[in-house]
Amino acid sequence: MLTAVLAWLATLAVCVAAVLFGQSTRTGPRRRRRSGTGRIGLFLSLSGPWLALLAAAATAAVTDAWLVAAAAGACGVVLTAVAGFVLSPR
Repeated sequence: MLTAVLAWLATLAVCVAAVLFGQSTRTGPRRRRRSGTGRIGLFLSLSGPWLALLAAAATAAVTDAWLVAAAAGACGVVLTAVAGFVLSPR
């Protein structure tokens, strides 16, 4: 039980760090017009980590595999943050 709680706390910490990392996409010079991939990248970098965390929690609730879902959630958070950063305009 303690292991699962610590894993979810670590996943939450990774999510907060990914959201703070995603904030760096907004610090660049502002343009009037963003491309479609730029909008998707901005959405992924700001909201993607939270959505990945919610998807992992929902999966854990359905499957009752809390530890595996926490590890998969942390990986999903990192992947969405990196994908958002790559797609966002600089």
